[in-house]
Amino acid sequence: MTAARRYVAGVDSSTQSCKIVIADADSGAVVRTGSAPHPPGTEVDPEQWWTALQSAIAAAGGLDDVAAVSISGQQHGLIALDSQGRVIRDALLWNDLRSNAAARDLIAEVGAEDFVARTGVLPVASFTGAKLRWLRENEPDNASRVAAVALPHDWLTWRFLGYGPADCSARGPVLEALVTDASDASGTAYFDPETGRYDLDLFRTAFGTAAREARGAPATKSGPATEGGHATEGGHAAVPGAASGVATASAIILPRVLGDHEPAGRTTEGLLVGPGAGDNAAAALGLGVTSGDVVISIGTSGTVFGTTEVPIADASGTVAGFASADGGRLPLVATLNAARVLVSASTLLRISHDEVAALALASSPGANGITLVPYFEGERTPNLPDATARLEGMTLANASAENVARAFVEGMLCGLADGLDAVQSQGLDARRLLLIGGAARNPAVREVARDIFTVPIDVPEQAEYVAIGAARQAAWTLTGRLPKWPVELVATLHPRPSRVRQQYRSYTHDVTRSTAREHSLSTDQNSLHDHRRSSDASASAKG
Repeated sequence: MTAARRYVAGVDSSTQSCKIVIADADSGAVVRTGSAPHPPGTEVDPEQWWTALQSAIAAAGGLDDVAAVSISGQQHGLIALDSQGRVIRDALLWNDLRSNAAARDLIAEVGAEDFVARTGVLPVASFTGAKLRWLRENEPDNASRVAAVALPHDWLTWRFLGYGPADCSARGPVLEALVTDASDASGTAYFDPETGRYDLDLFRTAFGTAAREARGAPATKSGPATEGGHATEGGHAAVPGAASGVATASAIILPRVLGDHEPAGRTTEGLLVGPGAGDNAAAALGLGVTSGDVVISIGTSGTVFGTTEVPIADASGTVAGFASADGGRLPLVATLNAARVLVSASTLLRISHDEVAALALASSPGANGITLVPYFEGERTPNLPDATARLEGMTLANASAENVARAFVEGMLCGLADGLDAVQSQGLDARRLLLIGGAARNPAVREVARDIFTVPIDVPEQAEYVAIGAARQAAWTLTGRLPKWPVELVATLHPRPSRVRQQYRSYTHDVTRSTAREHSLSTDQNSLHDHRRSSDASASAKG
């Protein structure tokens, strides 16, 4: 590392924005940051992410003094590329639930236990495999053009290395240069985190077409070099049998899965690029999560996760057995309804977020009998995509703004506490919780958490831990060792007994049963309709 290039950088390309952190490789001290917004919606043109990344880099003062970069990103999103490296259609994001039926079909075809045994996960609408099935069934013309499939951080790394359509990239549409890491690949539902390899049969089941792993970028004439203990050729990872040019039509190309600090290559400007990671795996790196730590992250989605060496195989699909960014496993539970529940409270009560917090703190545990079941956008955990939110237990005596505000905070946190129960049931040890995300700054969230959780809670200093984790990985890639970076705490919260969760469960059980019953009736009606349509068609043919 030269004196001119003495820092490392980490990128977090999330649902809402792109953030970059530039830090000292040894100490982790953050020297500069930058950010840029992403467009809203559940399907987005990836070029918007590329533009935001460049804007975030500019806002951070550029990368002239940076030696290595890693890019992390939102998981599961489907980016379909044609043979010329062009995006075929807008990317389907993790929170696009149109592929719910496709996920159910995949489970029915493969079997829940077999799926979990092979991938550590059970498909839901969020996962890439379900989105591929949806694309195949609903947009066959687009599906027929697919030459490669990438996830958001895969595609951004590829573009950052200089690849892309010929008219807007230095290195052109070399699909063989696509790379990913195990943490992000494990969210596709066609990757085995135990072996570190794609399950190509499951990909074919989802998309109806053969696939193969990319061979790596072609070697250049500059000869071999060594970075972080890994052999490279001309700044590209050396892969036996690497082929140049665009992909053939014989099989869909899937990004090559790199090791936990294996270089993806060098940019045309000479920056070393790390493998990157899924956002939650990068956050675990940024927080320095070790055995006994469980992270509660409250952002656009809510997540509960920790690290373990124990294989995860939850046939119910509640706990996803993802891979971590450091060679282990990252069992994770996700909820769709997290910080936006607090946004809904602000909208409903027509007050600011600070005022929502003040009202919630003026109420008491249990909100005097009012409970929010916060399934505003359906839910992923539990898997109830058609459910809606419900405000229960209201009477003339308790119908106050204070109680409603507290019910919203409690409902959001109770959903995450259910996720904690689920990961603990899979053998994850929880001796300390780490509360992060934008909502962790809310004083009502911190105070109410004491009534919900039974494990001590540390609140780290507000920071971009996903981007910091990516920067820590970049330092690892650069030096060959994973540095120890400190995490400052701003509060430690001690639990106190309450009956909030018992009250919450009494209503969520009712919602689960009624939603399942409504789904069953809808399914029966659709089946009857299909049967009648089939009978009519048969009669017409016979006539």
